[in-house]
Amino acid sequence: MSELSTEDWMGIFFFITFCMWSIAVLLFGRITVKHIEREMAKEDILPAEWDKGIGMRYPAYASIIMRPNAKRHASIVDIEATKRFSRKVDWYLAVFVQISSVVFFTLMFTVAYLYGPDS
Repeated sequence: MSELSTEDWMGIFFFITFCMWSIAVLLFGRITVKHIEREMAKEDILPAEWDKGIGMRYPAYASIIMRPNAKRHASIVDIEATKRFSRKVDWYLAVFVQISSVVFFTLMFTVAYLYGPDS
């Protein structure tokens, strides 16, 4: 078996973090966002129409769930309703999606900087 280079290890680690980030986003969207928006719909609070399919509200939900006592003046989602309808499992999923996002994007920019085309 041949020895793996640093570039190979970075590629393997990048693939693993991409899979973890994908799983985190999928679980957060299917479990947390679906639950919160279903509960909000019962109170006639609907998500922004322009955000259908884009997913800009996912980081907003995760941020509000992770830090419910932070002072916010504006958000693309209803802050008080998000706090009211979030559960303990949603907090864990929010932490998972936020940490995996930071790790994935940090690694992505590092790989692009180290192994990208020289300009």
